[in-house]
Amino acid sequence: MTGEEIGFSLFYLLPVSFATWRTGKWTGILFCFAGATIWFFADIIGSHVYSHPVIPYWNALIRLGFFLIVSSLLTKLKISLSHEKTLSRTDSLTGLYNTRAFYDFAKTEIQRSRRFKRHLTIGYMDLDNFKTVNDQLGHSIGDALLQSVAEIIRDNTRAVDIPVRPGGDEFAILLTETGIEPAHTVFLKIQDKILETMQRNRWPVTVSIGSVTYKNPPETVDDMLRKADSLMYSSKNSGKNKIIYELVD
Repeated sequence: MTGEEIGFSLFYLLPVSFATWRTGKWTGILFCFAGATIWFFADIIGSHVYSHPVIPYWNALIRLGFFLIVSSLLTKLKISLSHEKTLSRTDSLTGLYNTRAFYDFAKTEIQRSRRFKRHLTIGYMDLDNFKTVNDQLGHSIGDALLQSVAEIIRDNTRAVDIPVRPGGDEFAILLTETGIEPAHTVFLKIQDKILETMQRNRWPVTVSIGSVTYKNPPETVDDMLRKADSLMYSSKNSGKNKIIYELVD
């Protein structure tokens, strides 16, 4: 309708870019071929006269190549951004959430719990005698131990729960919509799995856990963490390798 004088490259590139970014690499490639094919037939139907019959085919290949390059670059950009986002939210050693991400998620769960009157449980864990492992067996063994604990935590919590490694040999888990009895079951299972792994590897480590369940959680994440941390230290001071629970109205 418009002839050859007006270019419509952008109108082909927009759906290619949108499809690649929103739905992935292969859909983007499909749109690349569709765009190049439609453009090719538009040239043919428009009765554009070329100096050589091969030119429209050559132009179609060039357009397809251009679309594929743009689609490929967008795919790599999206993967890179996703990777950077993941790194900014996770602990580099264990793959659990880092403190920054934990605070963001926990704030949301506090608001949800207060609004819908659902229980919220937070557990704070400390590995007893972990320093001995680092001093006697080396930091590489200590890192392997921490990774094993993180894997146990991941395997024994739900996707909606929020595990974090604040640092060192300490871990915390926010159990969403979880009362004191289900929390007791979760932390007891995690403790048993950790002790089993420690004994199997002959690592002289146990775990002390403080768990607090809120019917109406405090307004700040720090208040929750302090309470759970206090219970964890009570566990350590009373002989270690124990779980202390508390229900707060």
